[in-house]
Amino acid sequence: MKNYRLEALLLAVGLIIAGFFVYLGFADVASASRDRHVSVRGLAEREVQADHVIWPLVYKTSGNDMQTLYTQIRTVNGQIISFLQKNGIAAKDITAGAPQMQDLYADRYASSDVKKRDRYNVTSIITVSSGDVERVRNLIPRVGELLQQGIVISANEYGTEVQYEFRSLNKVKPAMIEEATRNAREAADKFAKDSESKLGKIKTAQQGLFSIENRDQYTPHIKTVRVVTSIDYYLES
Repeated sequence: MKNYRLEALLLAVGLIIAGFFVYLGFADVASASRDRHVSVRGLAEREVQADHVIWPLVYKTSGNDMQTLYTQIRTVNGQIISFLQKNGIAAKDITAGAPQMQDLYADRYASSDVKKRDRYNVTSIITVSSGDVERVRNLIPRVGELLQQGIVISANEYGTEVQYEFRSLNKVKPAMIEEATRNAREAADKFAKDSESKLGKIKTAQQGLFSIENRDQYTPHIKTVRVVTSIDYYLES
């Protein structure tokens, strides 16, 4: 009688264990089914016009008398500012920086040839920072008119190039994010169709950073704005 009871107990325990492993098997299958997913990216891209421009006008001169040079710089700065304002640049958009002076004789290792030249080099920069991009663009080629007043503007020096900016990113962000998300969804739909699956809910989503670059080196006032959205979708059988 005891043997029958022991056998029954062992059988019951075996059935429980077998059932547990069967449950685990079904759970693994269900989990694997839930974990099937596809990772896709959606790109949105558009061209925009720059809405702000920074234009440094660089004037350089040299001499041996510091006071005379400062007087000359003040006079030239006034002439440049007058030229800008006469051509429609608002006073609030014009900034005159402090003159930068270099004493060539200050270098104790300066050669005798250096000391035959003017002692001081002075650089003055007047900066136009404006939202009227077209007006500034049309005025830049006319800066040569200052030559009639004996003023030579240094062009395209390192660190003083004309900069075009697009500052209205927040105005285009929502539409571009929507477009990138839609493009990602279309790619996921195609993958699901090709794999004979159904597209499920979003598992994870990540919006990339927006980038703003010149369209090309010849038209820096035209910008290309890009954003990439990465999305993981569940796949259903």
